[in-house]
Amino acid sequence: MTAVADARPPGDLAGVIQFCGVQFARFRAAGFSALLAGVANPLFFLLAIGMGLGSQIDGADLPTDDYLSFVGAGVVAAFAFTQGAGLSMWPTMAAVKWEGTYDAALTTPLSVRALATGHIAWTGIRAGIMAALYVVALIPFGVIASPLAVLAVPAAALSAMTASAPLSAYSVTRENDASFSVIMRVGVTPLFLFSGAFFPVDQLPDSIEWLTWLVPLWHGVELCRGLITDTIGLGDALVHVAAQVVVVAAGTAAAVRTFGARLTS
Repeated sequence: MTAVADARPPGDLAGVIQFCGVQFARFRAAGFSALLAGVANPLFFLLAIGMGLGSQIDGADLPTDDYLSFVGAGVVAAFAFTQGAGLSMWPTMAAVKWEGTYDAALTTPLSVRALATGHIAWTGIRAGIMAALYVVALIPFGVIASPLAVLAVPAAALSAMTASAPLSAYSVTRENDASFSVIMRVGVTPLFLFSGAFFPVDQLPDSIEWLTWLVPLWHGVELCRGLITDTIGLGDALVHVAAQVVVVAAGTAAAVRTFGARLTS
């Protein structure tokens, strides 16, 4: 990563914007392949699960008109979350340990706080770009039921950051990637499957259902689905946003500390 040095250190907000701008330039340089990788998976799920399996499912117990709309809207947040998780483990370790790009970034006026916050913000922005393309792809399937669907893009970005913030704070403390695969298998994947993206969580046993309310991804799925299918009220939307913001804020604060401890020691 390169950054243009200034006579004065940039403020945290300016530093975050600067960092995200550099990351966007690198992302744009990757071209079509970067976009295809992020959009293909949710579209495959939409076709295979939403249209294939969904044609055999009775939608009477769903909050949407059919299973295609239920899954199509729900996976917006679910895939954003998994993208946020993946980007916050191996690429984070690469930037900190293997490539040393974050050490190089701190030789510029960029502060540790701006670096850590920008790292998490960029994960959300990247996931939001993918979510925007996916939401557009939902239009010909008849899933979009409200102009509020455009708000599903920042909602998906927020879901990505609920994974990115705490996992980035953790990843920067690791000396190797041995634990990352375990996290994906026993943490991220079960959350993805039981987040309510593929079936209503009220079908789970009562002893388990309440646990989903504590999971940030469930709030993201409910928020994105409600915005896309026009099945959410303002009060519920604010609750879902607030629950995720708390996680992002706490994770970002932890990331600022762990990034500082790792990169300035």
